Amino acid sequence: MFHSRITRRCLASFLLATLTALTITCLLLLHYFHAYTMQKEQDALVLNAQIIEQTLAAQGRSNSHEFTSLLQQLSDNTGLRITILNVDGTVLMDTSEPAAKLDNHFQRQEVQQALAHEYGTAIRYSDTLDENRMYVAIPVYQDGQLVRIIRTSNPLTAAEASYQTLRQALIAAILLSAVIAFVLAVWLAKRQVAPLQRLRQDAAIIAHGDYGHRINWRSGDEFDQLIQTINLLTGNLSRRIAEASAEAAKLALVLEQMDNAVMLIDSRGQIIEANRQAQELFQLKDQPLKRHSIHLLGSAGLSETAQRVSRTQCPETITYQRGSGQSAPASHTFTIFLTPFPGQDTAQILAVFHDISLLQEINERQAEFISNAAHELSTPLTALSGFAETLATQNVQQPELTHHFAQVIYEQAQRMNRLIQDLLQLARLETLSHSQELSLTPVSVQPAIRSVLAQLSPCFQEKKQTVLFPSAKDTAPNDLQIAAVPGLFRQIIRNLLENANKYTPAGGKIHIFLEASPQGITIRIADNGIGIAPEHLPRIFDRFYRVDKARSRSTGGNGIGLSLVRYLTELFHGSIQVESTIGQGTTFSLQFPPSASQA
Repeated sequence: MFHSRITRRCLASFLLATLTALTITCLLLLHYFHAYTMQKEQDALVLNAQIIEQTLAAQGRSNSHEFTSLLQQLSDNTGLRITILNVDGTVLMDTSEPAAKLDNHFQRQEVQQALAHEYGTAIRYSDTLDENRMYVAIPVYQDGQLVRIIRTSNPLTAAEASYQTLRQALIAAILLSAVIAFVLAVWLAKRQVAPLQRLRQDAAIIAHGDYGHRINWRSGDEFDQLIQTINLLTGNLSRRIAEASAEAAKLALVLEQMDNAVMLIDSRGQIIEANRQAQELFQLKDQPLKRHSIHLLGSAGLSETAQRVSRTQCPETITYQRGSGQSAPASHTFTIFLTPFPGQDTAQILAVFHDISLLQEINERQAEFISNAAHELSTPLTALSGFAETLATQNVQQPELTHHFAQVIYEQAQRMNRLIQDLLQLARLETLSHSQELSLTPVSVQPAIRSVLAQLSPCFQEKKQTVLFPSAKDTAPNDLQIAAVPGLFRQIIRNLLENANKYTPAGGKIHIFLEASPQGITIRIADNGIGIAPEHLPRIFDRFYRVDKARSRSTGGNGIGLSLVRYLTELFHGSIQVESTIGQGTTFSLQFPPSASQA
């Protein structure tokens, strides 16, 4: 218990106060006892001197042998020393020593006081008797004249012995009181420190992170207010920490789930923290993260900008393009925002990578689309303008040539009309799909395909192509249905069959396969035409994209048909795939979920 500084301070304070009070009390008692004893002794000597004076006045013979004997007997019986002095200080009689041996006492303190007052007193060591004594002298007047001085004295041995006895008793009392006070001080200190120790234990529990802990005991004094304050403080702290933890969890969740890569970089270029997107995108290992440097990104501009932001403490934005490689299968373009990050290290930099690759690709495709659309429109317009100008400026007398020019103008006008109609149809479908849900109805697959085949029959007959439907390999029932818009579904089939007719040589074959399964319905349209090179397959569904532009123009293609097919297929919750081999043919596979009536 004495290891506690508070205990030692309480104990020392209590003992100091107690011993100081006891010491002062004892000193006051000793002083009072000494003063009281001396006053009593003085009063007794004055009384004895006055009695002797009265006796001497009554006897009227101060020098008589009888009076001297009487005084000597009184001195012997009481131990009182009696001295009779003349007015000049000469000793006339003394009960302890012969008067002739004694010096003149005129200059003695008590004599001088007696001459000036009613009596005089003095305490001094008597060389004659070898002891401390108290002296009292009173003047004796006769008819108003000082005739003699009577001095009485007593030894102070008894008073000094009593004083010493009292002092020893008081010292013993102080020591005993000190022991008792020490025991009481220990008890009181323990009682006062116990609540503090309990508070310290409870505070240690809270300091170790148990913010739900509360102090439930009561002391019945001012400690209760401190306990209430600590509980209130702990509750507020727990609530604040919970709020901060919740906010930190939200921020961490947002940081981990956001599409942007985020890094925290120190002044040496080491990556301190990185979110999931950054670790996956730049192939960073989670532990230990500080082994990675920003230089591994391979951009000197990024490193220089980070150093400049660290030095100037001003945010900057740069564009960084990361090429494809082993660590990065595809190239990416980033807009990087770098800003000083507040923290213990003022040189830390927060880098946020905004991936604008898709936006850049969209912009490039948009520019390509505009260029292709302008080119597709300019081609027939050039032909129309040229042939119309020829007819207008030259006098063409040959009917066959005039008919040829008119036929070319008509074909180019129709081509431009088809292009515009396809674009308008795509625009209408996109507007419709974004504004409201399409009303899908069950559509019978086989009748829809037969209807399209009947419309395109002249085209197939012109090129002597054989269309096999249903195929011998078909195992699907005859009542297959999908959820679609009838006219738009026929548009999908028509575009694919027109595409097969255009790129399949004369005398070729076109197969239409139907397959049904619990997962859905598959429609395959396969031909033995010229095929498509592998490098063109990923983009054949893009608008205005054509594998062989010259051949497409000669066949009247505008690059919109397959784009429309994919858009409509996805609109009906389906998917489309293509397989092709150069010189062997192409197969388009349409997959649709079954309609609600067949599900």
